[in-house]
Amino acid sequence: MKDPNTPIRYIKGVGPKKSDVFNTLGIGTVEDLLYYLPFRYEDRSHFIRVCDAKEGEVSTIKGEVKTLGSIRTRTGLNIFQLALDDGTGVVYGIWFHQPYLKKIFKVGQKIVMYGKVERHDKLRINHPRYEILKGDDSDSIHVGRIVPVYHLTQELSQRNLRTIAFRAVSDYSRSIQDILSTKMRARNKLVDLAFGIKNIHFPANYESLNRAYKRIVFDEFFLLQLAIAIKKRDRVLGEKGVAHNIDKDKIRDFIESLPFELTDGQHRAIEAIEKDMASSRPMNRLVQGDVGSGKTIVACHALLLAAGNGFQGVFMAPTEILAEQHYLTLTKIFMDLDINVALLVQGISPKERSRILEDAREGRVGVLIGTHAVIQEGVEFKNLGLVVIDEQHKFGVSQRAKLQGGRRPPDVLLMTATPIPRTLAMTVYGDLDISVIRELPPGRGEITTYWVSDAEREKVYDFLREEISKGRQAYVVYPRLEETALEDLRSAKLMYDELKDKIFKDLRVGLIYGKMESKKKDLTMRSFKKGDIDILVSTVVVEVGIDVSNASVMVIENAERFGLSQLHQLRGRIGRGKHESYCVLISDTDKETAQKRLTAMTESQDGFQIAEEDLKLRGPGDVFGTRQHGLPEIRFGNIVRDMEIMEVARREAFSLIAEDPRLDNHENRLIKRALDKRFKERLSLVKVG
Repeated sequence: MKDPNTPIRYIKGVGPKKSDVFNTLGIGTVEDLLYYLPFRYEDRSHFIRVCDAKEGEVSTIKGEVKTLGSIRTRTGLNIFQLALDDGTGVVYGIWFHQPYLKKIFKVGQKIVMYGKVERHDKLRINHPRYEILKGDDSDSIHVGRIVPVYHLTQELSQRNLRTIAFRAVSDYSRSIQDILSTKMRARNKLVDLAFGIKNIHFPANYESLNRAYKRIVFDEFFLLQLAIAIKKRDRVLGEKGVAHNIDKDKIRDFIESLPFELTDGQHRAIEAIEKDMASSRPMNRLVQGDVGSGKTIVACHALLLAAGNGFQGVFMAPTEILAEQHYLTLTKIFMDLDINVALLVQGISPKERSRILEDAREGRVGVLIGTHAVIQEGVEFKNLGLVVIDEQHKFGVSQRAKLQGGRRPPDVLLMTATPIPRTLAMTVYGDLDISVIRELPPGRGEITTYWVSDAEREKVYDFLREEISKGRQAYVVYPRLEETALEDLRSAKLMYDELKDKIFKDLRVGLIYGKMESKKKDLTMRSFKKGDIDILVSTVVVEVGIDVSNASVMVIENAERFGLSQLHQLRGRIGRGKHESYCVLISDTDKETAQKRLTAMTESQDGFQIAEEDLKLRGPGDVFGTRQHGLPEIRFGNIVRDMEIMEVARREAFSLIAEDPRLDNHENRLIKRALDKRFKERLSLVKVG
């Protein structure tokens, strides 16, 4: 049996020089080439006679080159054309600004052209894809079949790569060991791997292509779900945590002391957290809920449980503004409960920092709140029992891991205001226990969202002034801080000057942006919260910001430049009080995807619905990157389109780990080897929640 680990240079037609070109595509071995899948296919299985060709249809036509040449129009346009005759008529191939083609084609050649047929003064195909027939086995690879199309580099032609891929598939497809048992394949109606590899590259028909695709995608999803199952296994079988005593009376008193009623979602989350923390297994729970759904109170409950059992807690937030907001909230809540809350951020004095670090080390701090400063060198705890991470996707895997290290793993509560679609939750957070808070607390003002064109700007400004005259405040958000020569976008700094000095010179206008000095940024936000600023001009820095219940209007300029979930996060800065609120999106975009995003914003306030739509429009790779979860990116499948395959793969993976937790059984050795190869050094990261 041939070795699929054979270097690519030894495949006929490659050699030492061309192997360097393949290396730039990530292809170093024959196996790499077998898994370098086509990104689309062209159906060249049916040739159309010229006399039967229909205008507007994509057709494959085979014939002989009768004439060819270049012409230059009066406007300087260089046109190369050839006449292709199949005996029933003539169709012209037309290429603009490609005079070099006259060196490629010759009169008398047999060629195939593929593309949309058009009729102007004559029947023609503009910029057709083409293959020159050479009388060897090329005809069976490049024409008369469903043809694979691969991503290329400039040094490699489609025809050349296809020919080399065909040789590799023919010689090596049966050399790749099939990791799935016959029983598992039969149970899930999966073809064997050799069939899958052959037909994903050179499908006999569309049914074979679909079956091959299902098998290749299943393998990838299966290994991914195995890694997630192992993460969950390690939590169950790994180090023991702390079984907390749940003082029901104390918890009841805490909930009754709150100046508002908890929602059903908050109650469910609290019950789940109590069950987790009562167990000796370390908690690893994700609480997801829309902006303003009350996740902080749920976190306070968990911190109270830890403190009641003599443990310290850490509350990590992505920005200093948010950390300070949490500090103010928790200080007020825990004031009468004898829990000492401290804030560790960059701006404090060395003396104050030293005191806080000593108090944490000696156990005098019950809850330490901060940004990434709480995981910096020198921060130690006497008895850390709970880690709360807000907007957890803003932190990398290794950053979260620092808080989870130590002699005894603490309970971990992750929170996110970016609702995660079920499809992504199964993939990225499949090892976590998840609580969802769908309801918003009662008394929140409605948010109405409008999408307007730039021509309606004056109306928007009039509306802003009208709302401010009622005592309200507003945000105006820009995608850029400063102008650039490459993009025609309004910038925060330029528009701040215009709004402050011309349009709203009788109002109080402030400016905040990400790279602003921390003290100045904090001062600006405090001024806005106190009501000393009417209009806050900002970049996306306010996406995760402080609560200003009086802010009822948000205007987002060049709204097409923001992602859908980001727009929803920004909109979540308003509607936090009792006043009716308004979000105005200004954009003249003509791009279909951007228009769908903006339309979705005007039609829904449901963060979960928004998240599902965002996933459809952007794809999973863009919504959550490797940084968040430590898993390799999905190469072959699409977790939105292929969700059914994902669910089957997940069921098989979790069932296998339940039967053989460490994959020690002899029949699972190939699966274990494939898992090690797929994840390599990432296996240490995937153990991080």
